[in-house]
Amino acid sequence: MVFSAPAPDAAPSNGPAQPSSHQASPQLWLYDTTLRDGAQSEGLSFSIEDKLRIARKLDRLRIPFIEGGWPGANPKDVQFFWQLQEEPLEFSEVVAFCSTRRPGMNAEEDPLLKPILAAGTRWVAIFGKSWDLHVTEGLKTTLDENIAMIRDSIAFLISQGRQVIYDAEHWFDGYLANPDYAIATLKAAHEAGAAWLALCDTNGGTLPHEVARIVAEVREWLPAAQLGIHTHNDSGTAVANAIAAVQGGARMVQGTINGYGERCGNANLCTLIPNLQLKLGLNCIPAAQLAELTATSRFVSEVANLAPDDRAPYVGLSAFAHKGGIHVSAVERNPHTYEHISPDRVGNQRRIVISDQSGLSNVLAKARSFGLDLDKQDPACRQILQTLKTLENQGYQFEAAEASFDLLMRTALGQRSSFFVLKDCRVHYDFGEPSDRESLATVKVTVGDRTLLEVAEGNGPVAAMDAALRRALVQFYPVVAQFHLTDYKVRILDGGAGTSAKTRVLVESSDGHQRWTTVGVSGNILEASYQAVVEAIEYGLILHGIQTLQPLPLPLEV
Repeated sequence: MVFSAPAPDAAPSNGPAQPSSHQASPQLWLYDTTLRDGAQSEGLSFSIEDKLRIARKLDRLRIPFIEGGWPGANPKDVQFFWQLQEEPLEFSEVVAFCSTRRPGMNAEEDPLLKPILAAGTRWVAIFGKSWDLHVTEGLKTTLDENIAMIRDSIAFLISQGRQVIYDAEHWFDGYLANPDYAIATLKAAHEAGAAWLALCDTNGGTLPHEVARIVAEVREWLPAAQLGIHTHNDSGTAVANAIAAVQGGARMVQGTINGYGERCGNANLCTLIPNLQLKLGLNCIPAAQLAELTATSRFVSEVANLAPDDRAPYVGLSAFAHKGGIHVSAVERNPHTYEHISPDRVGNQRRIVISDQSGLSNVLAKARSFGLDLDKQDPACRQILQTLKTLENQGYQFEAAEASFDLLMRTALGQRSSFFVLKDCRVHYDFGEPSDRESLATVKVTVGDRTLLEVAEGNGPVAAMDAALRRALVQFYPVVAQFHLTDYKVRILDGGAGTSAKTRVLVESSDGHQRWTTVGVSGNILEASYQAVVEAIEYGLILHGIQTLQPLPLPLEV
């Protein structure tokens, strides 16, 4: 890794390489906690693969710190950190999260801290109590013992070669209730060697003017400390509170992609990053990565299987949408008349809802990301754009299904190979006992002038369909034996339609080395799944450079 965060008595001068145009701007350090705090959102659950995909997406966004979870709290987080030890991130520091030691126990003996060391991260975030109410009522211990817990835990982790970010839980409530004690807890963390002190509005009830005042007062108490801010959105002010803290001297901002988090969520980094960088002139991430913000937001929402917020600032589908009348006329003459920034700075696009004059630049940019250098005058560009709009109107989304979008472009350019034709697919399942009964799928596939019939079982209709199709195709394309489904997500697109609602299916596949995702949409969940599974196999063949038929002897022709 190339990133190194500042020591508590040093100016934050190191970090990921930034464009020269940003070098004179003050540095702000972003800390993403989507995978830990964000995962506490009601109705949200990340698999290990989900967490790894999101972590690598954030790494490409050049987020300096990515909090991965609490190893020791659940086996999933332990495995996540193990995976990243095998395949480290390129730019970001992954951070393990934990609490201070328990009352009446030495830090080196506390079993909660051992998995933190085993996670193998250079950075650890440790939270402690700032509010005397929580110390006496929650921990059931003394105020002095709580301070000792903070000091001992940080000192122990530092002695083991870790750098520590101290999260002062319930900081603002604690400071308002007993400022002397709250400051004493921060001093203990600072004196023990914590590199950062993050002030947490854990209940989300503080307002911006209070945050600004309190942060300024903490700066007076601890002028040498590097301060961070961690805000929740229970009062709808998480973003405003984080900005107020930065204006008061905080240089680390903690938050989540799309504002995911417990109760009403955390500060939304997709709003904060452009506000801090474009409005306040602070150096957060390189401009090239800022242009990936919208795609990252939508990617994470797809992985989380949550509908994107169309009206989200900066990254929402409607953030730069204009409909009819004076607005459209003015924007066509000068976009600044109704847009506070140019949407491409955050990777979004202007949408003239009643016209077809927007979106071509996004198609060209996406094509370049796949190595296709298109000319905007090429009729294929318009065809791709029109097809994209038609499919999105039907419910398709390609932000987290780039393999399907690549195939769409290849079709428009006349570069899509026909590897096989699925002539027939039938799936059968008998309901009732026994509960472990498997689904049965039959497929008829034609490759060239040969047709093959195959049958396979699976623990569900999609698994059976996939198994039967791969069993047929492996006899033509042996590399298919390496392909397997790694994830499957379903979203109902129009819930008000009841059982006749359209369904969007995302299928992630892997060959053991690389992963790709495809999408299908239909009123029939099996039809949508079929679309995604077929494209997944087709794209896998393209990734492996298969251009011509490579059949093996067929055991059965029909």
